[in-house]
Amino acid sequence: MAEVADSGAGPGPLEPQARHVVYCGVCTLPPEYCEFGGTAKKCEEWLEAKQPDLWNRLYSEDAVTANLSTLSLSAQERATKDAAKKEAKAAQTEARDAERKAASKIQIKRVERNKRKYVTVIIGLEVFGLENKKLAKDLGKKFATGSSMTRSAAGTEEITVQGDVSEDVREWLLEVHGDKVPRGNIELIEDKKKKKADAAAGIV
Repeated sequence: MAEVADSGAGPGPLEPQARHVVYCGVCTLPPEYCEFGGTAKKCEEWLEAKQPDLWNRLYSEDAVTANLSTLSLSAQERATKDAAKKEAKAAQTEARDAERKAASKIQIKRVERNKRKYVTVIIGLEVFGLENKKLAKDLGKKFATGSSMTRSAAGTEEITVQGDVSEDVREWLLEVHGDKVPRGNIELIEDKKKKKADAAAGIV
């Protein structure tokens, strides 16, 4: 009679351990790679405030000295110059973006379609970092009406909301996205067709 092999359970394979990875709140890279993102100084400040232990491991005087000791003098100079160039480039990009936003306008326009029915057209939101498709859905839910993102003949994105809700849209934008959209950058554009119709009817 054949012997039955011992079926005693031996040690099974080790379960993989989950590893917690920290990502920078400024450039979204792991902190070890922040120097390649162009915002190294801001990344370091964020890390010091949010992850002091990790900051100490990467940026403390001992850590910096240890890292520099492995580089030659010329390599250290190149690394310092490269970091300075990236910081300057990032600062220039940030300044250009700020200027562009300051000069940009969000236009909220009431458009007459037919028989005194109106739609509200919103243009220029993407400049301020807002996503038109998501906003179109949010506006449709907010005002319980049709709302969609389309492209104009010029190729720019615009949101069309059914109904005359221009002022309501402005107040909603300021309430929900006021941290990104300054009040002074929002323009309400009156429907010229309606003005002409009122003038013809003798309405002041």
